[in-house]
Amino acid sequence: MFRIWIAALLFFGTSTGEVCYERVGCFKDGIPWTGTLSRKMAGLPSPEKINTRFLLYTRHNPKVHQEISAANYLTIQASHFGTDKITHINIPGWKADEWQQDMCNVFLKVEDVNCINLDWINGLLQYIHAVNNLRIVGAEVAYVIDVLVKKFGYSPSKVHLIGHSLGAHLAGEAGSRTPGLGRITGLDPTGPGFHNTPNEVRLDPSDANSVDVIHTNEVRFLFELGVGTINACGHLDFYPNGGKHMPGCEDLITPLFKFDLNIYKDAKYFLKYEDCCYKFKVFSFFDCNHARRSHRFYAESILNPDAFIAYPCRSYKSFKAGNCFHCRKEGCPTMGHFADRFHLKKMKPNRSYYFLNTGTLSPFTRWRHKLSVKLDGNNVTQGSIFLRVGGTTEKTGEFGVVSGTLKPGMTYTNLIDADINIGNTASIEFIWKELSFEHSQNKLRAEMVIDISGKYGYESAFCSNLVGPNIAQILKPC
Repeated sequence: MFRIWIAALLFFGTSTGEVCYERVGCFKDGIPWTGTLSRKMAGLPSPEKINTRFLLYTRHNPKVHQEISAANYLTIQASHFGTDKITHINIPGWKADEWQQDMCNVFLKVEDVNCINLDWINGLLQYIHAVNNLRIVGAEVAYVIDVLVKKFGYSPSKVHLIGHSLGAHLAGEAGSRTPGLGRITGLDPTGPGFHNTPNEVRLDPSDANSVDVIHTNEVRFLFELGVGTINACGHLDFYPNGGKHMPGCEDLITPLFKFDLNIYKDAKYFLKYEDCCYKFKVFSFFDCNHARRSHRFYAESILNPDAFIAYPCRSYKSFKAGNCFHCRKEGCPTMGHFADRFHLKKMKPNRSYYFLNTGTLSPFTRWRHKLSVKLDGNNVTQGSIFLRVGGTTEKTGEFGVVSGTLKPGMTYTNLIDADINIGNTASIEFIWKELSFEHSQNKLRAEMVIDISGKYGYESAFCSNLVGPNIAQILKPC
């Protein structure tokens, strides 16, 4: 599909004029929006041709939408739109709108809000046109917000635009036309047609008071099988699992190289958030990385304010090496719905990238612990060390810290990603297993275990006594 528009971009002509429409204003139809190597297509359809629709859901009408129109603001007055409530507007990208209704379902389960699903299907028929059409639709969104402000006294700071793929850049267009817009969340903003373009063309931090972005397929399409933008776009840019390929999605591309397509026949995934249910068909590798994961992460975060803690780092390689397990004094942000709780005013001028790991299946969130074990014992031996971390709510599974030569007096450190939130760390269970089939007199103990975890980097120390192999040792706070 993407080959078609790439080829087309090289052959269509450009325009350098200006296009104006009565309600939504004027649009330049030249560089940098058109006439560049990656954006050859020119021309903008009328707002009437695109026929942008705004479909409102609230707790009064959670299942059946009310269509509202800024051109006829009496439809807003007659609807269940609450002027005292936050408004979330879900904006789909190209051929990926299934997530919107599910997002509203989760929102309305947790919060009493206005949830609006944007329908711009007539502007999404072909990608090469949609790249430009989104400017018209962005202006339509800005027009709706302007009417809310002027007719209903509604503050633009209460509006949150959530855009996926092309929808992320559409949200940026709306934000650039709306002074004081509260927040934009970009869900894997698309790359083709937007890579390395000027800020006015794509989503950027100036488009709202707070702009947070989740990157799940951040690679160049022709080189690494991806369609997300390679550019950082927000005040907070999150890169789960490095932001390129999501764990679990590789299971969908492997059969392609083996020419085994049977796995894709009638394949379905189900994801349940209590009584909110997603139903997915497996379409492709891109569908998993780009079209699915970012909004699934976001929906899960709505239900769990403490989930998806992310850490500032310059690269995923450095993050995996354990060089960035550190939160500044103000703490670390959480990816997703509660990212706006992070105090942007305390951020350093240099842009930070935020990394975290997730699971392969829902629930995706993981809680990272940095565990350091200082050994004491009577001999050097060969074996493995395992820890289980107990908290005020739950206990993790068993995690390996080190395997090989174990030397008393040495400190061994490892990072783990637990699949449960244990609360405050209350105890550590230490066990070591010797690589010997003979009866051993060797004894080891964790003289001290230090656990660092949480968005504020809480540090806890635990101590205990010598034990033989295969005997669990419970460490209590020192």
